[in-house]
Amino acid sequence: MAIHEQSHSATAIGRRTATLALGDVFALLIFAAIGRASHGEEAGLTALAQVAETAAPFIVGWLAVAPLIGAYRADVTGAPPRMLTRTALTWLVAWPIGLGLRALIRQTTIPLSFALVTFITVLTIMILWRGAFTLIAARRS
Repeated sequence: MAIHEQSHSATAIGRRTATLALGDVFALLIFAAIGRASHGEEAGLTALAQVAETAAPFIVGWLAVAPLIGAYRADVTGAPPRMLTRTALTWLVAWPIGLGLRALIRQTTIPLSFALVTFITVLTIMILWRGAFTLIAARRS
């Protein structure tokens, strides 16, 4: 492969990774907005700072774990079955980190019901988002 092709390929992979990571953050912001709205708290665009604060522990947990588990690797992001499996594994590891950070920040315990709803809701959102991303990326390749 020529140097120009390698550079172009690296740029495309970098763009793909950045798009996926930004989408992951957005997905976690959606989770936080849904959660806040379900508890009667502000969750719209006017409450973006509050939504971001609610999502922050989970964003930190996800972004700390995802690269280590390979959730942004090209061979994963280009194959729907691998992407969905890696997404579930990443959330399984990031979930307790996010819950732990949330507990530390709020100086409170985490109710089991909240932990389970968080796990299922975020997993569903992430699988929908990342599955769609992978299908679209596969069609463009």
